Amino acid sequence: MASLQNDDVHQALLPQSEPSFTRSSSSKYEESSNGELERILSDTDLPLLRRLTAATWVEMKLLFFLAAPAVIVYLINYIMSMSTQIFSGHLGNLELAAASLGNTGIQVFAYGLMLGMGSAVETLCGQAFGAHKYEMLGVYLQRSTILLTLAGILLTIIYIFSKPILIFLGESPRIASAAALFVYGLIPQIFAYAVNFPIQKFLQAQSIVAPSAYISSATLLLHLLLSWVFVYKINLGLLGASFVLSFSWWIIVIAQFVYIVKSEKCKKTWQGFSVQAFSALPDFFKLSAASAVMLCLETWYFQILVLLAGLLDHPELALDSLSICTTVSGWVFMISVGFNAAASVRVSNELGARNPKSAAFSVVVVTSISFIISVIAAIIVLALRDVISYAFTEGEVVAAAVSDLCPLLALAIVLNGIQPVLSGVAVGCGWQTFVAYVNVGCYYGVGIPLGSFLGFYFKLGAKGIWLGMLGGMLMQTIILMWVTFRTNWNTEVEEAAKRLNKWEDKKEAPLLKD
Repeated sequence: MASLQNDDVHQALLPQSEPSFTRSSSSKYEESSNGELERILSDTDLPLLRRLTAATWVEMKLLFFLAAPAVIVYLINYIMSMSTQIFSGHLGNLELAAASLGNTGIQVFAYGLMLGMGSAVETLCGQAFGAHKYEMLGVYLQRSTILLTLAGILLTIIYIFSKPILIFLGESPRIASAAALFVYGLIPQIFAYAVNFPIQKFLQAQSIVAPSAYISSATLLLHLLLSWVFVYKINLGLLGASFVLSFSWWIIVIAQFVYIVKSEKCKKTWQGFSVQAFSALPDFFKLSAASAVMLCLETWYFQILVLLAGLLDHPELALDSLSICTTVSGWVFMISVGFNAAASVRVSNELGARNPKSAAFSVVVVTSISFIISVIAAIIVLALRDVISYAFTEGEVVAAAVSDLCPLLALAIVLNGIQPVLSGVAVGCGWQTFVAYVNVGCYYGVGIPLGSFLGFYFKLGAKGIWLGMLGGMLMQTIILMWVTFRTNWNTEVEEAAKRLNKWEDKKEAPLLKD
């Protein structure tokens, strides 16, 4: 990674020549971020304290505009999956274990791959939007959708053969059969992911997040109603629960695409379908693959932990307790993912606009805010440790196991207040390949071996597996903090310019108007 130097963040705050900008968008976000933060940070006539106070106020407004709707979107999307798991869990402990294994063990495989490949759009669209190269955003969106759809066809095969795969991995045939039934209903969700994630990144790069929040909120209400009808009234059980989840995701996808086509805010960035989307696919695939590896290694890490829990002496109890903790952690994690999106947009936009000081300052502010919120959430989890599990199942044995894991859950929540934000910074800068190496070493070289050793050799069960997870997360967080706050942001500006010039040069065909 060419940007890693021995300079710290303060180097990026040195006075520089002021870049020129033109107001080419009606977006409130662009109006408020159009060099204002960079000008404040560059104004050496202001006392340092006043400069930092004014800059913090500007950045807080920008982050709130981005992060608040993004948090809502990710929370609601996660609540849809969690509610499906809750509906399944109230059918019985076997159904809860099956839904947990299918949702966390199989579905997360597709989620990680698709979201990871989609983060290539996040890097390119964010930097292109900051550089005012609006026409390229629609092309990036379409290229990514094509690649993700092809990947979805391959993932369908894994879903179809999920039962023998789970049995091969050591899961009990009883749980594997029930989990496979749940997974079959999630096959349409794969292709919803293939379209949704590029659309989501396309909109986020332009700081258009509120419409997605409205769409997701309305869909959640419909999802809850349909889940109740299909699971309990029509008695379709696990298959009905997962099918409704797939259907809900498609509603979100269609509504967002209609917004893109009809909205004036996307007029410059969406100019119709283009045959140019089919060009340069091999090069685009390389960037998407690096992005996918980065995120897949992270999401698969948690998937493997759930699979390991299924190999313990009492697999149903271990799966239930661990999956409830991972679900609660994931629910709070969605807040950090919202800040992840905000960090990625802020950093990529500022780098594309050649504002190194603003990019560096944004990293500090967004990381601090996310950390504070995660500490508050961890305290709440500890206070509710004895009653959390009853939202998922009525078993007292499971409740005791979850309560025992809650201190470790609280530590994971605190770490998740930092790590996702730094990953968002990495995506905004285009560091996916470097972070992939970090994830391999921390998660697969430390976390999984340590968790297996503690869980099986020392007979610590689910607690041992969770301790191993924390070890990997802690190491990854420390490395990302060290790298991020020693980055030369002036160099990152130049790297962003080179990246955009490379992709803009690939002009093969005109756009096809709708």
